[in-house]
Amino acid sequence: MFSLVNKIAVITGGGSGIGRAIALLFAQQGATVHIIELNADAASGVVEEISATGGKAEAHAANVADQQAVLAVFDKIGKVDILVNNAGIAHVGSLLNTSEADLDRIYNVNVKGAYNCLFAAVPGMKLHGGGVILNMASIAAQVGITDRFAYSMSKGAIFAMTLSVARDYMADNIRCNSISPARVHTPFVDGFIAKNYPGREDEIFEKLSKSQPIGRMGKPDEVASLALYLCSDEAGFITGTDYPIDGGFITLNN
Repeated sequence: MFSLVNKIAVITGGGSGIGRAIALLFAQQGATVHIIELNADAASGVVEEISATGGKAEAHAANVADQQAVLAVFDKIGKVDILVNNAGIAHVGSLLNTSEADLDRIYNVNVKGAYNCLFAAVPGMKLHGGGVILNMASIAAQVGITDRFAYSMSKGAIFAMTLSVARDYMADNIRCNSISPARVHTPFVDGFIAKNYPGREDEIFEKLSKSQPIGRMGKPDEVASLALYLCSDEAGFITGTDYPIDGGFITLNN
């Protein structure tokens, strides 16, 4: 089950965290993985990990916010069976301490970046008889989270784009879903805590972990497993749906 043999998968932001976990798992399941990543060294490191275990992968250094760069990468890759729109950046701030520059930066990567990859991938999927798209949304698209104004805006857009693409290209055999994680333990979380709470790392990590009703943060591998299912043929009857993976955050955190 869940074989991706002979599938070509593009994963944005695949150099670290959730994207890295998805890239490793998809390659393990037989996909040829193409990582689009701003950090070329990080992407190359993941490609080396995949190659060391006999998998097939290639790194492409590009900024997803640059449409021409994205189009050039997809043109080089050719046929794409799976697109995972995972690249994204975070911002901490409410409306009144979110500057115009902050909003533009989040929009350009999280929203326009996803749009650019969709714009590049869908024509080829239509031409080759279909494909699967998985967008990385967030619980922030569905519930109010303190000091996440710009980030929540961007993930709400991801959720809406998922529904739109699923509806518009259903007849082309293109499925489109999204995943909404709660807090997942990645290097970004460790860096955020170290930068903002020096000397209190263990305390803050525990506090953030307990904010999920299940009592801990998610693991990148757990998100990757859900991504694998949704991008596999076993999920062929699923489209236009968002899947929370949140330790009960949305429904139980009250």
